[in-house]
Amino acid sequence: QVQLVESGGGLVQAGGSLRLSCAASGRTFSTYAMGWFRQAPGKEREFVAGINWSGGSTWNSDSVKGRFTISRDNAKNTVYLEMNSLKPEDTAVYYCAASRAAWATRQYDYWGWGQGTQVTVSS
Repeated sequence: QVQLVESGGGLVQAGGSLRLSCAASGRTFSTYAMGWFRQAPGKEREFVAGINWSGGSTWNSDSVKGRFTISRDNAKNTVYLEMNSLKPEDTAVYYCAASRAAWATRQYDYWGWGQGTQVTVSS
């Protein structure tokens, strides 16, 4: 089992940056792929970025490609989401979750969802 806690959200102006963190409990963190998802009001939860167990492979949605970077530090049991050039449409609650499947983008392939962290981008 893995328990996840997201942090780092906040209010930022368009064009700004934020770094989200997701701290995991448990000794098996380094064996899981990890992903970030987001959910805006009235919309479905959508995949943002994923990273394999070692950090050697990452994959992103087209909407954030070139702006967001996912990384992980297995020694700290933490996965990060660096968000640059933020846009108002990036406003959402951001969640992290674990997966046994590399390259997974469906939320059904993930588990251990945290409580989320709110990101608000003002125009």
